[in-house]
Order: sequence, then structure tokens, then C-alpha cells
Amino acid sequence: MTDTVHKGSCHCKAVTWEIRAPEQLVVDECECSICDMLGYLHINVEKPDFTLLTGKDNISTYTFNTHVAQHYFCQTCGVKSFYVPRSNPNIFSVNFRCLDQANVKGFEVRSSKGMSWEQVAARMGHTQ
Repeated sequence: MTDTVHKGSCHCKAVTWEIRAPEQLVVDECECSICDMLGYLHINVEKPDFTLLTGKDNISTYTFNTHVAQHYFCQTCGVKSFYVPRSNPNIFSVNFRCLDQANVKGFEVRSSKGMSWEQVAARMGHTQ
């Protein structure tokens, strides 16, 4: 698979970022409490493959439960376009719905049982 640069943002574009990932993406649909409510579709990338371009000072962080996961929201529009997951705090998960589709050559959506995420973490490329 060929890697390319994909750009993404929140709704108002105050927070913009880019990732290096394959042109053909594997997207995980999680059913945990927060992802299900938000309709979040995960693309997991290693931290060196994520670059925050704009909006560092316009981000609010939300944590809950163990406070390991860092959910980042735009202070202007409220969109969570990326976060650090509890299941693997060494990666970023970006929301496929916030991705500019220009460089996406195709994608597959996999369902993940997020309510029992510990059982599917390995399949999603996460470690504990």
C-alpha cells in the first residue's frame, strides 16, 4: 500500500492537521459510550505520522473514567477531530469524518465492539 498525506480539520477549520497513512484506509467504527454518541470513525496513526498544523491554542481537552484518553475538541465549533486513545496512548486516532477525502482512494469500515474494547484492542493496532 502506498502512503500519502491526508489533511483534516474541525468544522470551522480553526484546528487543522495532517496524517501520513495509506491511500486505501481501514476505518474502525467503535461502539463505546463516547464514540457511539459522536459517530466517530477511527483512523489510527503513530504519533510521528500526525502533525497538528493550526489551532494548538484553540483546543480543549476532555477526559473521563481513567483519564488516560485525551479527547481534543475545537473551542470554536466543538468538533473532536482527533484524540489519544486509552487503549494505546502512544498513537493518535483521527476521525475519518473530519478527513479531506481528496487523497482517499478507498476505505473499509470495520465494526469494533467498543463496549468491550480490551478484547479488540490488538486487532485495532492498540496495546495496553
